[in-house]
Amino acid sequence: MDLIFTNLPTIFITAFFAILFLQSGLDKVMNYQGNLHYFRAQFKNSPLAGSVSLLLPTITFLETLTGIVSAWAFLQTLLTGQSGSAIFSPALAGTSLLGLFFGQRMAKDYGGAASLVPYFLVVLLGLWMIKL
Repeated sequence: MDLIFTNLPTIFITAFFAILFLQSGLDKVMNYQGNLHYFRAQFKNSPLAGSVSLLLPTITFLETLTGIVSAWAFLQTLLTGQSGSAIFSPALAGTSLLGLFFGQRMAKDYGGAASLVPYFLVVLLGLWMIKL
């Protein structure tokens, strides 16, 4: 029981990112054509307009990978008390969010970009709280 309380920040951070990125990545997989249509419209006037067909699978892979790694780190920490791999959760989350942030800025969706800032603050908090 002490291991759970000692690792509570790691458990919460990894669970948060597992939920966030598995849902987002799997939504893109399950509704790929809808997302492709949405992102083509979103980026039609940006320098990334011709790259949507390449960028969507890239961000889908990155988000799904982040969710899987976060779920793995959550389970490993919860079940074994070992949190060595947990640092990859906020590290990959930060990478995913920077990709999304870059895309929002390039699309001049400043409100969308701003909405990612709280998530990025959780990344920074997670990096600070999870120590190797």
